[in-house]
Amino acid sequence: MIDTVVHVVLLLVFSPLLLGVINKTKAWFAGRKGAPFLQLYFDLFKLMRKGLVQSTSTTWIFRAGPAVTLAVTVLAGLLVPFGQSPAPLSFTGDMILFAYLFALGRFFTTSAALDTGSAFEGMGTAREITFAVLSEPALFFAFLVLAKLSGTLSLTTMLHATSGNFLTAAPSIVLMSLGLFIVLLTESCRIPVDDPTTHLELTMIHEAMVLDHSGPLLGLIEYAASVKLLVVGSILMNVAAPFSTGISWVDWIVFIVGMLGLSVVIGTLESTMARLQMKRVPSLLVAALLLCGSSFLLLLR
Repeated sequence: MIDTVVHVVLLLVFSPLLLGVINKTKAWFAGRKGAPFLQLYFDLFKLMRKGLVQSTSTTWIFRAGPAVTLAVTVLAGLLVPFGQSPAPLSFTGDMILFAYLFALGRFFTTSAALDTGSAFEGMGTAREITFAVLSEPALFFAFLVLAKLSGTLSLTTMLHATSGNFLTAAPSIVLMSLGLFIVLLTESCRIPVDDPTTHLELTMIHEAMVLDHSGPLLGLIEYAASVKLLVVGSILMNVAAPFSTGISWVDWIVFIVGMLGLSVVIGTLESTMARLQMKRVPSLLVAALLLCGSSFLLLLR
Protein backbone atom coordinates (compact mmCIF):
# COMPACT_ATOMS: atom_id res chain seq x y z
CA MET A 1 0.00 0.00 0.00
CA ILE A 2 2.83 2.43 0.86
CA ASP A 3 4.57 1.69 -2.45
CA THR A 4 1.32 2.41 -4.31
CA VAL A 5 0.87 5.75 -2.54
CA VAL A 6 4.48 6.75 -3.27
CA HIS A 7 4.02 5.71 -6.91
CA VAL A 8 0.91 7.86 -7.33
CA VAL A 9 2.49 10.84 -5.56
CA LEU A 10 5.58 10.68 -7.75
CA LEU A 11 3.45 10.31 -10.88
CA LEU A 12 1.36 13.37 -10.07
CA VAL A 13 3.86 15.62 -8.27
CA PHE A 14 7.40 14.68 -9.32
CA SER A 15 7.05 14.82 -13.12
CA PRO A 16 7.22 18.65 -13.63
CA LEU A 17 10.55 18.72 -11.77
CA LEU A 18 12.16 16.67 -14.56
CA LEU A 19 11.54 19.42 -17.10
CA GLY A 20 12.93 21.93 -14.63
CA VAL A 21 16.15 19.90 -14.38
CA ILE A 22 16.40 19.71 -18.18
CA ASN A 23 15.96 23.47 -18.56
CA LYS A 24 18.42 24.17 -15.74
CA THR A 25 21.00 21.91 -17.36
CA LYS A 26 20.60 23.69 -20.69
CA ALA A 27 20.96 27.05 -18.95
CA TRP A 28 24.17 25.91 -17.25
CA PHE A 29 25.67 24.88 -20.59
CA ALA A 30 24.70 28.26 -22.04
CA GLY A 31 26.32 30.12 -19.15
CA ARG A 32 23.01 31.43 -17.84
CA LYS A 33 21.39 31.22 -14.43
CA GLY A 34 18.18 29.92 -15.93
CA ALA A 35 14.71 29.51 -14.49
CA PRO A 36 14.23 27.86 -11.07
CA PHE A 37 13.88 24.08 -10.91
CA LEU A 38 10.24 24.54 -9.86
CA GLN A 39 9.37 26.97 -12.66
CA LEU A 40 6.94 24.57 -14.36
CA TYR A 41 4.94 24.25 -11.14
CA PHE A 42 4.54 28.04 -11.06
CA ASP A 43 3.62 28.09 -14.75
CA LEU A 44 0.98 25.37 -14.33
CA PHE A 45 -0.55 27.17 -11.37
CA LYS A 46 -0.64 30.42 -13.36
CA LEU A 47 -2.21 28.77 -16.42
CA MET A 48 -4.93 27.13 -14.33
CA ARG A 49 -5.95 30.55 -12.99
CA LYS A 50 -6.18 32.16 -16.43
CA GLY A 51 -9.24 32.44 -18.60
CA LEU A 52 -9.86 30.28 -21.65
CA VAL A 53 -9.82 31.74 -25.16
CA GLN A 54 -11.02 29.55 -28.02
CA SER A 55 -12.19 29.95 -31.58
CA THR A 56 -15.90 29.93 -32.38
CA SER A 57 -15.19 27.27 -35.01
CA THR A 58 -14.01 24.68 -32.48
CA THR A 59 -16.20 21.96 -30.93
CA TRP A 60 -16.11 19.85 -27.79
CA ILE A 61 -13.21 17.88 -29.29
CA PHE A 62 -10.93 20.89 -28.86
CA ARG A 63 -11.74 21.07 -25.15
CA ALA A 64 -11.71 17.31 -24.56
CA GLY A 65 -8.33 16.70 -26.22
CA PRO A 66 -6.04 17.94 -23.40
CA ALA A 67 -8.16 16.39 -20.63
CA VAL A 68 -8.31 12.96 -22.30
CA THR A 69 -4.60 13.07 -23.10
CA LEU A 70 -3.73 13.78 -19.46
CA ALA A 71 -6.14 11.10 -18.19
CA VAL A 72 -4.77 8.32 -20.42
CA THR A 73 -1.17 9.34 -19.70
CA VAL A 74 -1.76 9.11 -15.94
CA LEU A 75 -3.51 5.75 -16.41
CA ALA A 76 -0.55 4.51 -18.46
CA GLY A 77 1.71 5.64 -15.62
CA LEU A 78 -0.18 3.35 -13.23
CA LEU A 79 0.74 0.37 -15.43
CA VAL A 80 4.51 1.00 -15.32
CA PRO A 81 6.59 0.11 -12.25
CA PHE A 82 8.75 2.89 -10.85
CA GLY A 83 12.04 1.36 -9.83
CA GLN A 84 11.78 -2.04 -8.18
CA SER A 85 8.27 -1.63 -6.76
CA PRO A 86 5.34 -3.24 -8.61
CA ALA A 87 2.97 -1.10 -10.63
CA PRO A 88 -0.38 -0.22 -8.96
CA LEU A 89 -2.21 -1.82 -11.91
CA SER A 90 -0.88 -5.04 -13.38
CA PHE A 91 -2.36 -7.90 -15.40
CA THR A 92 -1.39 -10.17 -18.26
CA GLY A 93 -1.30 -8.24 -21.51
CA ASP A 94 -1.21 -4.81 -19.90
CA MET A 95 1.61 -3.86 -22.28
CA ILE A 96 -0.95 -3.73 -25.10
CA LEU A 97 -3.17 -1.43 -23.05
CA PHE A 98 -0.17 0.74 -22.24
CA ALA A 99 0.80 1.22 -25.89
CA TYR A 100 -2.73 2.02 -27.00
CA LEU A 101 -3.39 4.39 -24.15
CA PHE A 102 -0.59 6.51 -25.60
CA ALA A 103 -2.14 6.03 -29.05
CA LEU A 104 -5.51 7.18 -27.70
CA GLY A 105 -3.93 10.29 -26.20
CA ARG A 106 -2.21 11.03 -29.52
CA PHE A 107 -5.53 10.57 -31.35
CA PHE A 108 -7.30 13.13 -29.17
CA THR A 109 -4.39 15.58 -29.32
CA THR A 110 -4.30 15.45 -33.10
CA SER A 111 -8.10 15.57 -33.34
CA ALA A 112 -8.16 18.71 -31.16
CA ALA A 113 -5.52 20.27 -33.42
CA LEU A 114 -7.48 19.46 -36.57
CA ASP A 115 -10.67 20.78 -34.97
CA THR A 116 -9.27 24.31 -35.10
CA GLY A 117 -9.01 24.27 -38.89
CA SER A 118 -5.54 25.83 -38.70
CA ALA A 119 -3.08 25.02 -41.48
CA PHE A 120 -0.13 25.05 -39.07
CA GLU A 121 -1.83 22.68 -36.64
CA GLY A 122 -2.73 20.38 -39.50
CA MET A 123 0.93 20.38 -40.53
CA GLY A 124 2.03 19.50 -37.00
CA THR A 125 -0.57 16.75 -36.84
CA ALA A 126 0.70 15.17 -40.06
CA ARG A 127 4.25 15.16 -38.73
CA GLU A 128 3.20 13.76 -35.36
CA ILE A 129 1.33 10.83 -36.92
CA THR A 130 4.13 10.13 -39.39
CA PHE A 131 6.74 9.85 -36.65
CA ALA A 132 4.40 7.83 -34.42
CA VAL A 133 4.12 5.20 -37.17
CA LEU A 134 7.86 4.60 -36.74
CA SER A 135 8.22 4.98 -32.97
CA GLU A 136 5.38 2.65 -31.95
CA PRO A 137 6.83 -0.45 -33.69
CA ALA A 138 10.16 0.21 -31.93
CA LEU A 139 8.32 0.24 -28.60
CA PHE A 140 6.56 -3.03 -29.43
CA PHE A 141 9.85 -4.68 -30.40
CA ALA A 142 11.24 -3.61 -27.02
CA PHE A 143 8.23 -5.18 -25.34
CA LEU A 144 8.84 -8.38 -27.31
CA VAL A 145 12.40 -8.49 -25.98
CA LEU A 146 11.18 -7.99 -22.42
CA ALA A 147 8.48 -10.64 -22.88
CA LYS A 148 11.10 -13.07 -24.16
CA LEU A 149 13.37 -12.39 -21.19
CA SER A 150 10.61 -12.63 -18.57
CA GLY A 151 8.33 -15.24 -20.13
CA THR A 152 5.27 -13.13 -19.25
CA LEU A 153 3.16 -10.37 -20.79
CA SER A 154 2.82 -8.24 -17.66
CA LEU A 155 4.75 -4.96 -17.64
CA THR A 156 5.82 -5.21 -14.00
CA THR A 157 7.41 -8.62 -14.46
CA MET A 158 8.75 -7.74 -17.91
CA LEU A 159 10.52 -4.58 -16.79
CA HIS A 160 12.00 -6.27 -13.73
CA ALA A 161 13.33 -9.18 -15.81
CA THR A 162 16.40 -7.30 -17.05
CA SER A 163 17.98 -7.27 -13.58
CA GLY A 164 18.28 -11.07 -13.60
CA ASN A 165 19.34 -11.33 -17.23
CA PHE A 166 21.60 -8.29 -17.56
CA LEU A 167 24.84 -10.29 -17.91
CA THR A 168 23.53 -13.10 -20.08
CA ALA A 169 21.56 -10.80 -22.43
CA ALA A 170 23.72 -7.67 -22.18
CA PRO A 171 24.08 -7.02 -25.95
CA SER A 172 20.33 -7.28 -26.46
CA ILE A 173 19.57 -5.02 -23.49
CA VAL A 174 22.08 -2.38 -24.62
CA LEU A 175 20.60 -2.24 -28.13
CA MET A 176 17.08 -2.07 -26.72
CA SER A 177 18.08 0.72 -24.31
CA LEU A 178 19.46 2.82 -27.17
CA GLY A 179 16.26 2.31 -29.14
CA LEU A 180 14.10 3.19 -26.14
CA PHE A 181 16.12 6.35 -25.56
CA ILE A 182 15.28 7.51 -29.09
CA VAL A 183 11.63 6.63 -28.46
CA LEU A 184 11.78 8.67 -25.23
CA LEU A 185 13.10 11.72 -27.08
CA THR A 186 10.39 11.29 -29.72
CA GLU A 187 7.48 10.80 -27.34
CA SER A 188 8.66 13.69 -25.15
CA CYS A 189 9.19 16.01 -28.16
CA ARG A 190 12.82 16.70 -27.30
CA ILE A 191 15.86 17.56 -29.41
CA PRO A 192 16.99 16.17 -31.87
CA VAL A 193 13.46 15.15 -32.92
CA ASP A 194 11.55 18.26 -31.84
CA ASP A 195 12.28 21.50 -30.03
CA PRO A 196 9.66 22.42 -27.39
CA THR A 197 11.00 25.99 -27.20
CA THR A 198 10.88 26.81 -30.91
CA HIS A 199 8.85 29.78 -32.16
CA LEU A 200 9.11 29.02 -35.87
CA GLU A 201 5.85 27.42 -36.99
CA LEU A 202 7.37 25.71 -40.05
CA THR A 203 9.69 23.60 -37.84
CA MET A 204 7.18 22.75 -35.10
CA ILE A 205 5.73 19.30 -34.48
CA HIS A 206 4.05 19.01 -31.08
CA GLU A 207 4.02 22.75 -30.43
CA ALA A 208 2.26 23.35 -33.74
CA MET A 209 -0.66 21.23 -32.54
CA VAL A 210 -1.26 23.33 -29.42
CA LEU A 211 -0.92 26.85 -30.87
CA ASP A 212 -4.61 27.67 -30.22
CA HIS A 213 -4.74 26.25 -26.69
CA SER A 214 -4.55 28.65 -23.76
CA GLY A 215 -5.21 28.91 -20.05
CA PRO A 216 -6.21 25.67 -18.29
CA LEU A 217 -6.17 23.64 -21.53
CA LEU A 218 -2.56 24.62 -22.19
CA GLY A 219 -1.76 23.81 -18.57
CA LEU A 220 -3.18 20.30 -18.99
CA ILE A 221 -1.08 19.82 -22.12
CA GLU A 222 2.13 20.93 -20.41
CA TYR A 223 1.40 18.76 -17.39
CA ALA A 224 0.61 15.72 -19.56
CA ALA A 225 3.91 16.19 -21.39
CA SER A 226 5.85 16.10 -18.12
CA VAL A 227 3.97 12.99 -16.96
CA LYS A 228 4.72 11.24 -20.25
CA LEU A 229 8.42 12.04 -19.82
CA LEU A 230 8.36 10.41 -16.39
CA VAL A 231 6.45 7.33 -17.59
CA VAL A 232 8.57 6.59 -20.66
CA GLY A 233 11.73 7.52 -18.75
CA SER A 234 10.86 5.00 -16.04
CA ILE A 235 10.64 2.26 -18.67
CA LEU A 236 14.13 3.15 -19.88
CA MET A 237 15.47 3.27 -16.32
CA ASN A 238 14.06 -0.18 -15.54
CA VAL A 239 15.69 -1.58 -18.67
CA ALA A 240 19.05 0.20 -18.67
CA ALA A 241 19.69 0.57 -14.93
CA PRO A 242 17.84 -2.20 -13.04
CA PHE A 243 19.45 -1.55 -9.65
CA SER A 244 17.87 -3.02 -6.53
CA THR A 245 19.01 -2.85 -2.92
CA GLY A 246 16.15 -4.87 -1.48
CA ILE A 247 15.19 -1.97 0.79
CA SER A 248 12.03 -0.23 -0.37
CA TRP A 249 12.80 3.37 0.64
CA VAL A 250 16.36 3.13 -0.69
CA ASP A 251 15.05 1.81 -4.02
CA TRP A 252 12.70 4.80 -4.24
CA ILE A 253 15.62 7.18 -3.67
CA VAL A 254 17.64 5.34 -6.32
CA PHE A 255 14.75 5.71 -8.77
CA ILE A 256 14.35 9.43 -8.09
CA VAL A 257 18.07 10.07 -8.45
CA GLY A 258 18.11 7.98 -11.63
CA MET A 259 15.29 9.99 -13.20
CA LEU A 260 16.99 13.25 -12.26
CA GLY A 261 20.18 11.91 -13.82
CA LEU A 262 18.28 10.98 -16.99
CA SER A 263 16.95 14.55 -17.13
CA VAL A 264 20.52 15.86 -16.90
CA VAL A 265 21.51 13.55 -19.78
CA ILE A 266 18.63 14.86 -21.91
CA GLY A 267 19.54 18.45 -21.06
CA THR A 268 23.18 17.79 -21.94
CA LEU A 269 22.20 16.21 -25.24
CA GLU A 270 20.01 19.18 -26.13
CA SER A 271 22.85 21.56 -25.27
CA THR A 272 25.50 19.79 -27.33
CA MET A 273 23.65 19.01 -30.55
CA ALA A 274 21.23 20.76 -32.86
CA ARG A 275 17.82 19.63 -33.91
CA LEU A 276 17.83 17.33 -36.92
CA GLN A 277 16.47 18.48 -40.24
CA MET A 278 12.88 17.31 -40.61
CA LYS A 279 13.80 14.91 -43.42
CA ARG A 280 16.40 13.26 -41.15
CA VAL A 281 14.02 12.47 -38.29
CA PRO A 282 12.47 9.38 -39.96
CA SER A 283 15.99 7.95 -40.37
CA LEU A 284 16.57 8.35 -36.63
CA LEU A 285 13.30 6.59 -35.83
CA VAL A 286 14.10 3.79 -38.27
CA ALA A 287 17.39 3.42 -36.39
CA ALA A 288 15.42 3.00 -33.15
CA LEU A 289 13.24 0.39 -34.84
CA LEU A 290 16.31 -1.49 -36.12
CA LEU A 291 17.99 -1.34 -32.71
CA CYS A 292 14.98 -2.82 -30.91
CA GLY A 293 14.38 -5.32 -33.72
CA SER A 294 18.01 -6.45 -33.66
CA SER A 295 17.76 -6.77 -29.89
CA PHE A 296 14.90 -9.22 -30.34
CA LEU A 297 16.72 -11.17 -33.04
CA LEU A 298 19.74 -11.63 -30.75
CA LEU A 299 17.54 -13.49 -28.28
CA LEU A 300 16.40 -15.94 -30.98
CA ARG A 301 19.89 -17.20 -31.81
